[in-house]
Amino acid sequence: MEEYMLPCINKKLFGVDCMGCGMQRAMALLFRGEFLDAFQMYPAIYSLITLFLFIGINIFFKFKHSNKIIGTLAILTVVTIIISYIIKITN
Repeated sequence: MEEYMLPCINKKLFGVDCMGCGMQRAMALLFRGEFLDAFQMYPAIYSLITLFLFIGINIFFKFKHSNKIIGTLAILTVVTIIISYIIKITN
């Protein structure tokens, strides 16, 4: 599966990881059942999955406060991505 992964253009051109670097590898780790390794590779993987699952379920089943839930999950995901990126580039 790893041989079919797309390379990061930002890393190839500038030599610096982008905020999405590691997401494909984290998904591959999830498919293999290595949940802790997936989190260590890309900490926002679980909040992203939760966000997309909720959006997908919300298409078919409308919830009362779905906009607030989606907004909260989106903010949580973005904050997780930014914090993990800052930690990654400072180490």
